[in-house]
Amino acid sequence: MNDLPKHRVIAPRILYFGTPVALLSTLQPDGTPNLSPLSSAWALDDRLVLGLGLLGQGLANLERTREAVVNLPSAALWPQVERLAPTTGRSPVPEEKRGMGYVFEPRKFERAGLTPLPSDTVAPPRVGECPLQLEAVLLDVRRSTVTPGQSEPGFAIVELRVTRVHAHDDITVPGTHHVDVARWQPLLYVFRHYTGTGPRLARNFRAET
Repeated sequence: MNDLPKHRVIAPRILYFGTPVALLSTLQPDGTPNLSPLSSAWALDDRLVLGLGLLGQGLANLERTREAVVNLPSAALWPQVERLAPTTGRSPVPEEKRGMGYVFEPRKFERAGLTPLPSDTVAPPRVGECPLQLEAVLLDVRRSTVTPGQSEPGFAIVELRVTRVHAHDDITVPGTHHVDVARWQPLLYVFRHYTGTGPRLARNFRAET
């Protein structure tokens, strides 16, 4: 026990201890596409759970149309993601977001330099540059609020069901439905910093490749 590192109690402002970055494609009321960067995403079987801010246009679009694409960028796409970070598809910009430096941007794909591609099972487009694109439909939204006294707006926990998965050829194992984990390098968000993954360390006993 004497070899354990020393510990101390800390109170970080955010708890992004290392989560994947995603770009949520939805449709605006006028039918144009919207892209929402997010850093709270979790998957189990064919279900996705996302954390979305209540003030974002992505949540409003998703609740209205009940369809989306969750696009997963590679680490190399961090500049494109950061171009979208201070933007919102909501006009006028909510006062809380305006105070944080957000600006209205109706042309998210163009601003980021990304390419919209048609989806197969939902109306919102996919992001062509993202190595993984998950078409999905909305199952449930649960609104929550932050602890009293905190400055961040409230959020929603969103459950989706994946209806189709698209993957770049060069991150898949030829002749299979498996992702080549040695070649797939997702973009991660760690305490508000962009990072990638390091070399593969080992395989779980249930791994199929």
